[in-house]
Order: sequence, then structure tokens, then C-alpha cells
Amino acid sequence: MSRRNVLARGAALSATGFLAALAGDRFLDRGAAAATAKGSRSAATQGSGTAIAQGSGSSLISFTPVSAANATGPVPTISSDYQFDVLIPWGTSLQPGGPEYNGDPNTRPTAAQQAEQIGIGHDGMWLFPIEESNDRGVLAINHEFGDNMHVLGKEAPESLEDVRLSQHAHGVAVVEIQKINGKWQRINSPKNRRIHVNTPVTFSGPVAGHPLLQTPAGNSPKGTVNNCANGHTPWGTYLTCEENFNGYFGATGTWTPTAAQERYGFSAEGVGYDWHKFDPRFDLSNSSYTKEENRFGWVVEIDPMNASQTPVKRTALGRCKHENAEVVVGQGGRAVVYMGDDERFDYIYKFVSESNWRSMQARGISPLDQGKLYVAKFNDDGTGNWIELTINNPALAAQFADQAEVLTYARMAADTVGATPMDRPEWIAAAPNGEVYCTLTNNTRRTTPDAPNPLAPNPFGHIIKWRDSNNHVGTTFTWDIFVRAVDTHDTDKSAFGSPDGLWSDSDGRLFIETDGTQPEINGVTLNDQMLVADTNTGEIRRIFSGVTGCEVTGITVTPDRRTMFVNLQHPGDGDPSLTNFPAQPGSGRIPRDATVVITRKDGGIVGS
Repeated sequence: MSRRNVLARGAALSATGFLAALAGDRFLDRGAAAATAKGSRSAATQGSGTAIAQGSGSSLISFTPVSAANATGPVPTISSDYQFDVLIPWGTSLQPGGPEYNGDPNTRPTAAQQAEQIGIGHDGMWLFPIEESNDRGVLAINHEFGDNMHVLGKEAPESLEDVRLSQHAHGVAVVEIQKINGKWQRINSPKNRRIHVNTPVTFSGPVAGHPLLQTPAGNSPKGTVNNCANGHTPWGTYLTCEENFNGYFGATGTWTPTAAQERYGFSAEGVGYDWHKFDPRFDLSNSSYTKEENRFGWVVEIDPMNASQTPVKRTALGRCKHENAEVVVGQGGRAVVYMGDDERFDYIYKFVSESNWRSMQARGISPLDQGKLYVAKFNDDGTGNWIELTINNPALAAQFADQAEVLTYARMAADTVGATPMDRPEWIAAAPNGEVYCTLTNNTRRTTPDAPNPLAPNPFGHIIKWRDSNNHVGTTFTWDIFVRAVDTHDTDKSAFGSPDGLWSDSDGRLFIETDGTQPEINGVTLNDQMLVADTNTGEIRRIFSGVTGCEVTGITVTPDRRTMFVNLQHPGDGDPSLTNFPAQPGSGRIPRDATVVITRKDGGIVGS
């Protein structure tokens, strides 16, 4: 959601500050971490979620926060203790010397060129260090979406070439980056590749080979789309999550949606991409491609170090509008994956591998292929239950034919077992002490509050936290509200709304990124932003502000945590009259999604 009536900063601040700025976690066994974690959280942060301390002297957060007055306008702003640089904007060639797009409003890449370039819609990402280096690694980054005006320069595609350009702008990029002469840049590497809607993929787990994934046309599975947030595994792979995949499908002829298609949001019109008018795979009324839509909505595993690997869709994790996939190692060395389904009144899920992940891999079994999928039920008394989604449940056996159908229509299965509808569950972050946090971005349609969703309506969202029994693998949990965004709105330096991106560092800091409605403070409507919370004290400070019309999203760090990478998505919603980022203000360039590289000026840990 864009804020188009944002007050602009003074021209001197915009130009000089912008140019000056441009010049200028490892996996843990959560049980062991919990044993050495700090004591219980301050009682002031429990229950109401209203404890927002300003200047409390937190040992974890010492930086000078960005004021509300400076958290607006067409260029980014960062704490005076920090600096940032820009990396791999949309159109950067995958390899040095390849085709480049610089934001010229009179041109766009061709479809073939875009397939060799960084995509648009920078979102979730993760850095895979090479030999534990703090100066070199492979960055896997999602390209969630780019609307037609931004990508094509027109409202709708007019040919298959236009559709291919749009398709190739979506997906994932894997690119090796290195710090050279103090500046991060992409380098020539055999690991660099693009994965998009027309890239071959394969399926694994309980739904692989099932008729629900087979089309009458017999076309082999291809592609991943609307790649929102992400995860990474202890065995060194990247997880990319397919979110609003339904919007790329439409119907050119007569089509009546099934109950399942309605539950997943499919419509004859789609959401304006119009791929279905030129690519029959996305035409719901084309009988040759029936069930093509079931091939999307999964968590996809990618090996960032092997460009020849075929991406694998892990069906045991269920099909929904996945936001991210937070992986932890739980009791007995089992892989646990927490996932949110980003839609109003949808659910929070958890997958637990069948056994120790190392043992499974040694036997040639993916830890993400065999295990149990659960959905969360939050009780009013601060307890909760993980309900298994299994065909052995009589209620599900009466509705579905087999476990593959349960997983393919996980939303409907969760409806049946009585999961708790939440206010848009987005990113989930697990802290080393065993606590798990989830952003509930907002829900303006809620009319009746409940304990885990205490506001109706809820235009600014909140963050909930819980602790599972049995070190992440149990079926019960206790929960609390960490913070309601509306309770920050009387503070200049910590006010925020619509929490989205989330990451916990090993010291107890929680990094919060926003996407959507932001509050107005002293007559200034804030841009989307990134804040840092000290989970021990409840203190929150704004560390970074994006640009007009953007989302701040995606987060990863070098092993020493002295360099952080975040993304600015859809700056200005593609409108050069609102911002030209990352080009100079007033240049007339089309704004381009980009990664921002953040460091402390004194070389300290980011967030401190």
C-alpha cells in the first residue's frame, strides 16, 4: 500500500544527504542456545505489548535513531551512526559485461536480456558466505513482483514477448558478491543464475507425481513466481516461498472456479498481469492446463552453490500463500520450519521433520520431505496447540481423498480443524533463546477482536511471540503479544505500522521491517522503515527509512554481523515523479528495486 501524499524533505537534504550516503546468524541448536540464553523477558513487555522505552540505556541498542521528520521523502535516511551503499538494482547484469538496464524511461529490457539480469521486486534473501568470509559470498534473492507499468511501461502486455519480459523479471537471482576496495559488487561467477517462471523445476514429498500436479497437456513443471520471503537450511540451501501466485492466472473463456480455487483467490481477471492472454499455462479456462495452478504455492529449495541444480518444490510443507520459512533445529536434531500464510484471517503453520536432519540426509532423504505439518490454534488463556494436518484425522478423511490432497489444499484442511484466523501472518523469526516471533501486518476487515488479534479493525498490525514445548517439536505452546504497532505512535523515534520483515540476531535484537500503512507523526507521514527492538527491555528505535512508496524488506548479514543487506522494493511504485532511487533525485530515471548495504561507521555490529 503506497503513501502518495508524503511530505518531501528539503531539496538540500534530499540531494546532499542522498549522495553522501551513496558515497559513503548462524544456525544454532536451539536447545543449547536456550540453556545459555538470558533470563526471562521484562515483565513490562508482557501482555499488553505497550512497553516502548525511549532512551532507556539499553545495552543492545545505542545508535542515534532516525527522527520522524527525517523518515519521509524520495531518498533513504539512515541513523547518523551508520552508512549505506546500493547493490544490484533491477537490471544489473548477472555477469560483468552483460546487458544492463539503468532506469531509462524510454527503454525497457527485452525478455532475453531480463533473463540475464537481476529481477525486480527485491524481497527475501540470504547470504551464503564462501569459506566463512565476511567479504565474499553468494546472495540468493527473491524477485517478488513488478507491475506492468513498472516493468513494461504500459498497463497490459500486448504480446507473448511482453509476457516473457514480465515473467523473467520475477523469480529468484543467485549472484556471487564480493567486497572490493571497500565496496560490495557482484562478480563473475559460475554460480550466478536466474530462476524464473520458465525454469524447469521438480517436486518432492507426498504430492510429487500425484494427479493433482498433472495437466492434460502433459507439460513438465516449470517455474516459481511471486517469491516473497525466504528461509535457509542448516545443510546450506536456500528456501524461497511462493505467495500471491493466484494473481498471475486468469481466464480467456468460460470458467467456473472450484471451491478450492476460490479459497486460494483465483479469479477470471487475475490482478492485472494478463499473462493468461498470451501464455496458455496461466489460462484457467484452457482445459489442456487444468491443475497447472496447483504447481504454485509451495516452498522451493535451491542450492546456491550449484547452478546446475534443479529447484525442488517441497510439498510436505503444504500449499498456501507462503510468506517465509524459518528453519530451526529442534529437539533430537529435527528440522522445524515455521511458516505464515499472508492473507487476512489465515494461519500460522509448523513442519517438523520425521527424525534428525543429519540422519535423514545420510540415508538420502530430504528432511523437508518426511515429517508432520501442523497449524496453530491460539487459546485465549495464553496457551496454544499445534494441530496436525493428517488424513488420519477423521474430519479430514471425510473431506480429502489422501494426504497429498490435504497438503495441496492445506488452507481448507486448516479451516476444517479449527485453526485460529490471524491478521495476515507474515515473517516469522526464531530467536536463539527459543522464542518465536511473527509479524501480523494488519487487518482492516476484522470486526471482532480476540486474544491473539486484539484490535478490530487492525490497520497498523502487531507482533506476536510464542515458545513451543519440547524445544520446538512439541504440540503445545505459550504465547504473548510482543508489541502492538499502535502503541508506538506517541513516540517520535519508534513509531511504526504494518510490520512485515523480521529477523532476530544472536544477542536479542529483533529487526522489524514494514510494508503498508505508516503513522503520521507531527504532521509527517512516515515512509516504510526498519527498526531495531531490544527484546530484553522492549525498547525500539528506527535505524533506517526507505523512500516514498517503497517497502523495506529482506534481511541478511555477514557472519560477523558487521554488514547487513536489506531491500527497497517497488520504490515510488515505479513512478519517477515520486522518487528516482537509486539514481540521483531529479534525474527522471525509473525507480529501481535495489539492495542496500548497511554498516556502522565505527565498524561495529549492525543494530548496536
